[in-house]
Amino acid sequence: MTKILLAGATGMVGTATLKLLLEDRRVTQVVAPTRRPLRPHAKLLNPIVNSTDLPYDADWWAIDSAICALGTTRAKAGSAAAYRAIDHDYALAIATQVRKGGAKCFALTSSMGADARSRFRYTRTKGELEDAIGRLDFPSLTIVRPGFLGGERSEPRLMEQIIGPLLRIAAPILPASARISPASTVAALLVEAVLREKAGRHVINSTEIAFAAEGCS
Repeated sequence: MTKILLAGATGMVGTATLKLLLEDRRVTQVVAPTRRPLRPHAKLLNPIVNSTDLPYDADWWAIDSAICALGTTRAKAGSAAAYRAIDHDYALAIATQVRKGGAKCFALTSSMGADARSRFRYTRTKGELEDAIGRLDFPSLTIVRPGFLGGERSEPRLMEQIIGPLLRIAAPILPASARISPASTVAALLVEAVLREKAGRHVINSTEIAFAAEGCS
C-alpha cells in the first residue's frame, strides 16, 4: 500500500503529477489538498483547505510519501510577502506536517539556480525552502530543479507565451541546461522519486531533465 500526498495539484506540474499518480498501480491513494474541488476519482482524497488555515489535526497527514509541486510568482501572488507565504511558508508547513505524519520520502519541485544566498528573490526563496526541508531529515529527499517550464497552464502567463516559442526554436543550439523543462517530464521524475524511495538527498537539474525528456520523446 502506497499513500502519497500531493501539494499543488492544480498547477502545471501538479496536474501532470496527479494524472500519473492516479494511473499508477503502485499507488493506492492520493491525498491532494486544494482550494477548489478536483474531479472525483476512486483513488483520490481531496481535502478542501486554505493555505493560511491548514487543519493540522487531520488524519490524512499520515502518508507514506509526499510530492510538493507548489509554485507561483510575485506578480500572481500580488506582493513579495504573499509570494513567500506560498512558495516558502506553505510548502514548508506541508513538508513539516507529512514528516510528523510518518512520511519517509519527499520530492520537491524547486528551480534552476536555487540558492539561499542568491541576490534574486525567486531563486533565493527556492534555495531557502530546499535548506529548510533538508533539515526535516527525510530518509529520502529528491529535489527537482527545472529550468523554463513547458506545458499547458489553466492560466497562461504572458512571459511564457513570449519566451517559450523562442526557446523551442533555439533548442537545437542551446545547451541542455537551457532548454525547456517539460512539465510532464518533471512530473514523471517526481513520481518515480517517491515510489523508488532511494535513500539520501538527490538533486535532478535541468540538464538531467532535458535528457530525460529526450529519452521519452
